[in-house]
Amino acid sequence: MANTIKFGSQADLDEILAAQASCTADFRKANADIYAGMDCLEQGKLVTGKISQVNDQEVLIDVNYKSEGVIERGEFKDSDSLEIGSEIEVFVEKLEDEDGRLILSKQKADFVRVWDRIHAAFENNEVVKGTLTKRIKGGVVVDLFGIDAFLPGSQIDLRQIPDINALIGQDFDLKVIKVNKARRNIVVSRRVVLEEERNKQRGDVLETLEKNQVRKGIVKNITDFGAFIDLGGVDGLLHITDMSYKRINHPTEMVQLGQEVEVMVLDFNDKKERISLGMKQLKPHPWKDIAERYPEGAIVKGKVVSITDYGAFIELDSGVEGLIHVSEMSWTQHVKHPSKILTVGQEVEAVVLKVEEDAERISLGMKQLESDPWDTIETELPPGARVVGEIRNIASFGAFVEIKEGVDGLIHVSDMSWTKKITHPNEMVKKGDKVECVVLAVDKEKRRISLSMKHLTEDPWDSIDASYPVNAEVNGKIVRMLDRGVVVELGEGIEGFIPVSKLTAEYIKVPADAFKVGDEVPAVVTEIDQNNRKIYLSVVDYFKSRESAELKAWMDSHKPGENGTTIGDAAPKAKKSAKKEA
Repeated sequence: MANTIKFGSQADLDEILAAQASCTADFRKANADIYAGMDCLEQGKLVTGKISQVNDQEVLIDVNYKSEGVIERGEFKDSDSLEIGSEIEVFVEKLEDEDGRLILSKQKADFVRVWDRIHAAFENNEVVKGTLTKRIKGGVVVDLFGIDAFLPGSQIDLRQIPDINALIGQDFDLKVIKVNKARRNIVVSRRVVLEEERNKQRGDVLETLEKNQVRKGIVKNITDFGAFIDLGGVDGLLHITDMSYKRINHPTEMVQLGQEVEVMVLDFNDKKERISLGMKQLKPHPWKDIAERYPEGAIVKGKVVSITDYGAFIELDSGVEGLIHVSEMSWTQHVKHPSKILTVGQEVEAVVLKVEEDAERISLGMKQLESDPWDTIETELPPGARVVGEIRNIASFGAFVEIKEGVDGLIHVSDMSWTKKITHPNEMVKKGDKVECVVLAVDKEKRRISLSMKHLTEDPWDSIDASYPVNAEVNGKIVRMLDRGVVVELGEGIEGFIPVSKLTAEYIKVPADAFKVGDEVPAVVTEIDQNNRKIYLSVVDYFKSRESAELKAWMDSHKPGENGTTIGDAAPKAKKSAKKEA
């Protein structure tokens, strides 16, 4: 736009412009050094300046320009150590922003200064040293020659690192795997360096690897079934069963991540890709000469390490365990499960019962520490002795009686009564009942005692001929009805049998036609079968010696009624029917 003047002539305007030009020229001449600096300052270049002021947000830099340059304080990694007047190399981002300020950058200056070095390392595949400074999403920030580079989490190690924070502040050898100058993006990797080192070491290890060789390694990873050991570029598996001769529940009981361990090479395949290692093989086998160290009959101490349904395992020494079977825990207690008397971790004493070195088994007993109550059982309980005990258990064949603590005897169902026909023991006794019985026999070897309840009294059948001679008249009560006759109770548990043909002189098909349970009947003893313990009776023979009137009365009271009811039963039924009809 041309210069114009609102008032005055063109000559006046020319004079004013000439004066301004003269003043400007004089000013620039007087400040030639300042304008020289302004003329050489270019955007995108590196310049050297001095720190002139530091505040909470910004750092002001004097770069010999018309105004001081501004850098955000956050660009300085150690802003607390900034000193006024110290020289610093900066990058010119903008000569003038919207506020007219000169914008500088410390980080970009650092990047430009080391870019050539980083790019050369990238092109030449060189190893560089970097410091891990802080953890961010996806990886770690690395200080590389004073500028930030990115180390992805997958590139930190050969395996996943459980705690990346533990690596912050450490220096590592790295390789630059990606660069972008425009975005100032630098990606580095430690894994690449480790893989190259491992491949070199792997070749050296595989060339010298042999079975039964002892090597040192580092625990790289731990699983439930074992630990992976880095032997120097090649990994081997130390299985949990090869860590120790003693029982262990998890590999962490023996090794820790990063720990240096000594192992033996147990086996490897032809390509040597799978290597089996062992630790326990470096020590003497604990079962060698075990019988000499733990002779039978010796009293030993140990700790309960495991409990099962059938017993408890006791650790006697590292890698040496013995089993106390549940049957060897007590003479007197009925141990249903070992956990009732033992707990894991408990210290116990036991007696060595048997040692099997080849099978690596030791049988132990706790009850052998005490005297066996069965040792004196024959003298304490001779046959014929009377004892009192509690019914502990009932089976279909008899009842078990606890005579003394830890000693049971059996009352067989056939030894409960001389006279009753018992189908099940619970007809005579109940669990928990106190009963008196007689010792019949003692088998010390089989630990069995036979008991009897019926032997508390004399067998009534021994004198049955005298008590119930043939032709003797008796009275009995019907207790059971059979199709072929009735069973009557005579007293003292003695029962007799009356055939259906001997119940009445009149024909009846079955006893129930004229008789019922509970009826009192007179009879005569007709036969005694001592061997089969049976007495045969006859009502008909009884009335042979009686008056005919007496027999008639008996016949009338036991005539068959309708539907098999007797006359005595039918009479009250007829009265009830007559009342209903009325």
